[in-house]
Amino acid sequence: MQELFIEDIRLHAYHGCLEEEARIGGKYRVDIKAVADFSECADTDDLKKTVDYVVVYNLVKQEMEIRSKLIETVAKRIAEKLQQQYSWVVEWEVSLTKFNPPVGGNLGQSRIVWRTA
Repeated sequence: MQELFIEDIRLHAYHGCLEEEARIGGKYRVDIKAVADFSECADTDDLKKTVDYVVVYNLVKQEMEIRSKLIETVAKRIAEKLQQQYSWVVEWEVSLTKFNPPVGGNLGQSRIVWRTA
C-alpha cells in the first residue's frame, strides 16, 4: 500500500452556525490522503489508473460550495464522494481546517480529520 497526498487546497466558503459566517464566509484548507495500491499506475505511467488531482480538487470545491453548519458534515461529504469516485482506494483521510473561527476570542483554527475504511 502507498499513500498519495493532495494538500493545501485553499477555498473561501460559508460554513458555520452564525449569520455572519453565512454572509461573509471564511478561509478553509482541505488536505486529502488516499491509501491504496498505486503499483499499476506507477508501472504503466497511466493517469487513468490513479487518483486524478483535478478530479479531487473539483470534487472538494463542489462540496465546499454547499453550505453547512459544521465542518464535520462537510468533511464527511467529501470523504463519501471520494470513496464513490474511487472505490478501489482502501482508505481516504480528509482534513478540513477552518481558519479564525468566530469564538469571541483569539483562535487560529479548528480542524476535523475524517477517515473512511
